[in-house]
Amino acid sequence: MNTRGKIWFWTLLIAFALASNGLQASAAEKQPPDDAVATVNGTVISKSEFDLQVGRVLEGLRRSGKSPTEAEQAQIRREVLDNLIARELLYQETQKKGIQADESAVDEQLKQLKGRFPSEAEYQSAMSRMNLTEAEVKSKLGRDIAIQQLIEDQIGPRATVSEEETKSFYDSNPDMFKVPEQVRASHILIKVDSQADKSQKDEARKKIEMVQQKLKKGEDFGTLAKEYSQGPSSGNKGDLGYFRRGQMVKPFEDAAFALKPGELSGIVETRFGYHLIKVTDKKAASTLTYAEVKDRLGQYIKQQKAQKELGLYVDGLRKDAKVESFLKESS
Repeated sequence: MNTRGKIWFWTLLIAFALASNGLQASAAEKQPPDDAVATVNGTVISKSEFDLQVGRVLEGLRRSGKSPTEAEQAQIRREVLDNLIARELLYQETQKKGIQADESAVDEQLKQLKGRFPSEAEYQSAMSRMNLTEAEVKSKLGRDIAIQQLIEDQIGPRATVSEEETKSFYDSNPDMFKVPEQVRASHILIKVDSQADKSQKDEARKKIEMVQQKLKKGEDFGTLAKEYSQGPSSGNKGDLGYFRRGQMVKPFEDAAFALKPGELSGIVETRFGYHLIKVTDKKAASTLTYAEVKDRLGQYIKQQKAQKELGLYVDGLRKDAKVESFLKESS
């Protein structure tokens, strides 16, 4: 594996060390000491950076439909601060060991960062909003790359996985490799709210019945889905791809799993409206073979080892460091 590939592998594994890959400067460069939530050997971790990271975590949870309780939010805040402290400890260790980011690697990371924006103007606008220069961005990317290299050097040799370990894990955890029954289905949806009045439901019902008659006369399901379906899959001729039990609302799921490939359902009512469902394929429940999962399983075990070893490594750095936390639970 080349150096860039190794760095990418560790980037994926060590989220807390590399989580802040957006556009922001380091706490020590941008914030005065009186804005500290913690110091690490005298280097400030600022409240503004801390709040930014907490906000990112909470926004990610909100987007996934989760609403953390106050207790859970307090736990998130503690973990975010621990992660920022760990990252600073790791960076300081890179400096002690003389690890510096290669300029070409920094330029490549900057190129990838810019690629996330629709245009150069959008990128410059984002930098302006955060009061950052490109030099500061490159400095931060350099810090991240140095940390990645430190992790590769210090943790990589401790996180090797043997064939015996991989096979033993597979044999000891059979339930992890079971694949439940799946169906592939397409549908045509005529939307109507479950709380709609009778006239609205009757109108939607008449429309789905009209489409149903067209299907009975032999018209193509995909063409009709594209023309009439009010669901997001209409542009794909109604195709929903493969799904297993528990991924769809129950009336829809029950109807789909009761059909054979090629069969068409009657009108199915859910909280979204009225559906016509056509099953196009079915996969019986199965178990993945060792050969199918061997490589992915090896990466999974390596990840678990790496996370454990990195935690121990950071604990060792913290034991020898002066770390002060000023976080207030009510803040």
